[in-house]
Amino acid sequence: MQRPADDQNRSLENPSPEHTTHGVGPWIGELPDDPRYDQELLERGDTRNVVDAYRYWSMEAIVADLDARRHPFHVAIENWQHDMNIGSIVRTANAFLAETVHIVGRRRWNKRGAMVTDRYQHVIHHETVADLVDWAAERGIPVIGVDNVDGSRPIDELPLPERCVLLFGQEGPGLSDEAIAASERVVEIRQFGSTRSINASAAAAIVMHEWVRAHAIRPA
Repeated sequence: MQRPADDQNRSLENPSPEHTTHGVGPWIGELPDDPRYDQELLERGDTRNVVDAYRYWSMEAIVADLDARRHPFHVAIENWQHDMNIGSIVRTANAFLAETVHIVGRRRWNKRGAMVTDRYQHVIHHETVADLVDWAAERGIPVIGVDNVDGSRPIDELPLPERCVLLFGQEGPGLSDEAIAASERVVEIRQFGSTRSINASAAAAIVMHEWVRAHAIRPA
């Protein structure tokens, strides 16, 4: 099979004309007949924010491949105030291959921070925390709240369950009282400076990586 132009000609010292600043140019040579490839992308180039292994693949093919490998943790975010962190959390969930992102509360959310990754990440909506809890209970998935409140335990103290919903609150107020009460346990990130809390999207990234460290990174 002919390799894409990016693999054939790219050099950091002397980039080929086919290599663009963001992505790769049109395919060089005979077009492949692999059904995963998108004919328009092959002809025009691929400037999407995807890893090299997915260059020229159709969106449907990428999602199907991700679905075959997704990790069994979910991410849920309370959305009562149109939190602008949600898009960044969706992007991080895509990076760590979360099963699904759950938006709790307002249906509409600011997608700017997602950088189009919501096209590749399953996102569903729940009107209330109770609806999320019912969804998780039907599937036997525990809800783990994330907030530095009284009674929370350091996240590194006890491994996260392999199957779980990681529930995050709004930037500022954090988890609602209902969300805290619904959580099997509440975990927090150890902090050592003067600030009371860290940004919600940064906290979500740390907690998701903690799950990956415990369950997805295998010793050599």
